[in-house]
Amino acid sequence: MVHMKETDIAWEKAGGGDWSEAKAVSEAAGDAASKPTPEEEAAERERIVKLIGAELGIPAGKVDAAVRLLDDGNTIPFIARYRKEVTGELDEQQLRTVAERLQYLRNLEARKREVIRLIAGQGKLTDELREAILLAAKLQEVEDLYRPYRPKRKTRASVAKERGLEPLAEWLLSRPKRGTPLEEAAKYVHEEKGVATAEEALQGAMDIIAEQLADDAQIRAWVRKHTRDHAVLVSVAKDPAAESVYEMYYDYREPVRRMPPHRVLAVNRGEREDVLKVSLEIDPARILEYIGRRIALDRQPEAVRAVLRLVVEDAYKRLIAPSIEREVRAELTEQAEEHAIGIFAANLRSLLLQPPVRGRVVLGIDPAYRTGCKLAVVDETGKLLATDVCYPTPPHSRIEEAERVVGGLIDRHGVTLIAIGNGTASRETEQFVADLIRKRREAGKDAGGLQYVIVSEAGASVYSASKLAAEEFPNLDVAERSAVSIARRLQDPLAELVKIEPRSIGVGQYQHDVDPKRLDESLGAVVESAVNHVGVDVNTASPQLLAYVAGINAAIARNIVAYREANGKFTDRGQLRLVPRLGAKTYEQCIGFLRIPDGTQPLDRTPIHPESYPVVDRLFAMLGCTVRDLGTEALNAKLRELDPADSAQRLGVGVPTMRDIIDSLLRPGRDPREELPPPVFRTDVLRIEDLQPGMELKGTVRNVTDFGAFVDIGVKNDGLVHISQLSDRFVKHPLDVVSVGDTVTVRVLSVDVKRGRVSLTMRTAE
Repeated sequence: MVHMKETDIAWEKAGGGDWSEAKAVSEAAGDAASKPTPEEEAAERERIVKLIGAELGIPAGKVDAAVRLLDDGNTIPFIARYRKEVTGELDEQQLRTVAERLQYLRNLEARKREVIRLIAGQGKLTDELREAILLAAKLQEVEDLYRPYRPKRKTRASVAKERGLEPLAEWLLSRPKRGTPLEEAAKYVHEEKGVATAEEALQGAMDIIAEQLADDAQIRAWVRKHTRDHAVLVSVAKDPAAESVYEMYYDYREPVRRMPPHRVLAVNRGEREDVLKVSLEIDPARILEYIGRRIALDRQPEAVRAVLRLVVEDAYKRLIAPSIEREVRAELTEQAEEHAIGIFAANLRSLLLQPPVRGRVVLGIDPAYRTGCKLAVVDETGKLLATDVCYPTPPHSRIEEAERVVGGLIDRHGVTLIAIGNGTASRETEQFVADLIRKRREAGKDAGGLQYVIVSEAGASVYSASKLAAEEFPNLDVAERSAVSIARRLQDPLAELVKIEPRSIGVGQYQHDVDPKRLDESLGAVVESAVNHVGVDVNTASPQLLAYVAGINAAIARNIVAYREANGKFTDRGQLRLVPRLGAKTYEQCIGFLRIPDGTQPLDRTPIHPESYPVVDRLFAMLGCTVRDLGTEALNAKLRELDPADSAQRLGVGVPTMRDIIDSLLRPGRDPREELPPPVFRTDVLRIEDLQPGMELKGTVRNVTDFGAFVDIGVKNDGLVHISQLSDRFVKHPLDVVSVGDTVTVRVLSVDVKRGRVSLTMRTAE
């Protein structure tokens, strides 16, 4: 998939600032010159819709409907959920892809208009060139066509042109029947113009031709594709004796077309850290032959042919090869980044949609060594009850004192679950907690009800040091806030994790090596999707959570909370219209995703949009029920007997909407996360020394990468299930089998105690 980043590659990396010049010229001349007429705009829209439809395999009518809804200011979650009839039930991912391609292609069309205007301004636009620009399918093609006309910094060719040597260059390309290159060049010797000798004149003409070849769009496209298909990436160490994590790339070669994304990003990082020297190698013979054919080299007189052969070599080695290498590597990087972002996004969605652990008083522990373990107790609603600190880990190891502190919190507040962050000192803290649980049971306390769970604390430190955390807990220090976050993210992962910048939640692969803007866009879309998938209780949601609801921005989210605090709980969805700046369009977009579990209108706790309430009223009348029967078995039995297509026809509504209404009425308070397996609760701890090959264990998937999944099985380091061990069948990618947060059954394959590594399998035992 191509994203806006290709724009940067095309006119910044390949052109080196010329787009800025073009943009400045455009602004100076006025945007009106390049704006399309209504007729051109309609034709452009039709082209784009057809192209997107063909690319994605979606009927053009569905794409056109989606584009119109997007242009009318509708959000993707709203369209996916409440406009299924209009789009032919395009899902959220399809809609996001349509939106991305729409943005890219509209920018492409705008750039085409701008390039045509700029070339026309030079008086050099031909009908053939205009047609070629209009037919270009990628921004790179447009930039290749514009390249010969783009204002350049001073070059050898531009100097030669200033000296009047263009006619000599034209003579060399004209297949002359008389004279030699030097004889012809002698006619251009002109001391005042800086051409002292025939040799200098000939060299200037050669420089002009070399630049023409380097700027030829067809040559560049062919060389770029040939390089992608046949080049080998070569990586060598700048200091072969130095130890580093990049040692496998100290003397490394791999065909460009076969490089997996994670290796591309690893090599890039090694190069960026000045450990590796990276280049592309390719046999230039076929490239030089192709360029020679473009100027009919074989049909030139022998003397001219010898000169032009040198020109071809110079054009490729000095001008084309370095530029194409940058472009190919940039394209490789972009593809690798998109892949890495996709992995991060999939993992983040799985983490956000982890099932909440409700109805438990939780003790959160942020483990540490020297500074001690910070403790925070929260009640069933996440309200902070108490904080403390204990020192059960080295170098203090004050076990008895820690047992008194933690035991006192458990007894005073009725703690039934302990959440331990999985960072530094996690396993030592886990051992302490497991021993404490055992001792309490032996003493007749807890009656087997106290358990613990290891919780990912990724991003907890970022949250605890944030302005938001300081406002929420002004009297707590940073580590205490982190302990609160650890406890709360077990109770409701989504509500807590939205407080953290998505990129700080470490469930990715090389996420620090990708384009930050693109990463933020993608992860923001993931959080938005997850929040709207679950729905939000408008009476308990934080401003951070509300800001991800379709149509609601940060300012409106704050206004909702302020209105709630000033006027009390919302009792029906209609009251949201009274919130400042929450206008009719915002209300339409957001209201179906906002829930009021105990309001005056029972339908307000369902995902049914208020615009469909009249349909529900007619449905209840048809069934002989009322809205007060919602949730009863009598109503559910009648709903299960309905034929959605028949009911939709009778009630004058679309079949997809009818299906959604019936499903929502059958499960009015549904939280889709609660249908997933809960986290693995433990009462005892494993040591790596306890593991034996063949041992079967339950674990939690902590991260998924291209090469496998890391699973927490209760020992210090997560075990790795390599991609080859994920299933008895062939696995194209680990995400096809597992997701972050999954509870899985694994067997131990091997244990390396010294290096702290555990290899696991999910394949059937032979």
